[in-house]
Amino acid sequence: MSTITDSPAEVDADQVREAQEHYWVNEWTDGLPVVPVTESLLQDFLATTTRAPDEVLFRIAHLNRDMTVRLAAINAALAGCRPEYFPVVVAAWEAIAKEPHPARGIWQSTTGTAPFLVLNGPAREQLGVNSRGNIYGSGHRANATIGRAIRLGCINVFGLRPHKLDQATQGNPSKYSALIGENEEQSPWPGLHTESGFEASDSVVTAFVIRSVLHIEARHTMTPEQLALDFVDSICRTGALIHEYTSALLVLVPEHAQLFADAGWSKDDLREFVFAHARRSRDELAAVGKDALSHKTRWRLSAVHPDSMPDTASGTDAPDDVALLSDPSSVQIVVAGADNAGVSSVVEIFTLNPPRQNPFSNSKVEAG
Repeated sequence: MSTITDSPAEVDADQVREAQEHYWVNEWTDGLPVVPVTESLLQDFLATTTRAPDEVLFRIAHLNRDMTVRLAAINAALAGCRPEYFPVVVAAWEAIAKEPHPARGIWQSTTGTAPFLVLNGPAREQLGVNSRGNIYGSGHRANATIGRAIRLGCINVFGLRPHKLDQATQGNPSKYSALIGENEEQSPWPGLHTESGFEASDSVVTAFVIRSVLHIEARHTMTPEQLALDFVDSICRTGALIHEYTSALLVLVPEHAQLFADAGWSKDDLREFVFAHARRSRDELAAVGKDALSHKTRWRLSAVHPDSMPDTASGTDAPDDVALLSDPSSVQIVVAGADNAGVSSVVEIFTLNPPRQNPFSNSKVEAG
């Protein structure tokens, strides 16, 4: 690894340290070092888009704060993005603006939610976005810095700093950065973006609100029903049940996706199976104090709580068999990761229940 003295231009290490301290003291970082932003660097980012610098990409009304193109560029540069990444950052903010929860303050929640982005299309390969192994981990600049650009925007534009406007009780690692690419090349199904009417050749960012990632070890079966029930059990664990219904993004490794496809299952077949089997008994819910709903919030609580009301299942022919998904579209499916082991994941996400007609929040990346 080269030392700083090997650089073509001489760099004053003390000035670098001073700049980092300046950004830290002003609370412009996520706790990690950032790239100091000069006007010339900012112009390199703005030159990659036709958008006006003062165009608003996303607004949080109750904070009276706007994410403009210029502010998005500043935070992308701070995050360590290359200028050519910036159109993806712009599309990410536009996708976030279509997701109903962030504008309502979900990122300030004690639940510890965060943005989670999926990139489809040619931009993945063009920018080096990782979709094939260690997708939630380190080692890929585009994944790390594009996701981090969103987090720094949350901090610097919207003031979502821990112990202040960000009230997360514990949070989760995606509060630093969370962007993955879909492994379209090894997927047996069309890409996520095509389900919203985009062409396969379009580059598209889809935004979710994430609570956690739960890994599923499933190397034991070649029977699609058994594998699907493993996912069902993980989605329906009682600790995940906050509201009357839950939601999930299934991130399948290629070999799990291929197992379903080889059995003739489509994405919709998998969704329908999960929806049909995502149920718990009333006794199981009562055992953990989640067998009723709050009048005020419709969050799950005990039937003996003074604020309780019956859940939707109580008025059906099978009141003791409680459905935990409101609709098959409460389950979304992406193929990502390596094909070296049967390890997929359930990403716990917030969606509207019942979901709107188009459950996706996405935006096309502006062509370079």
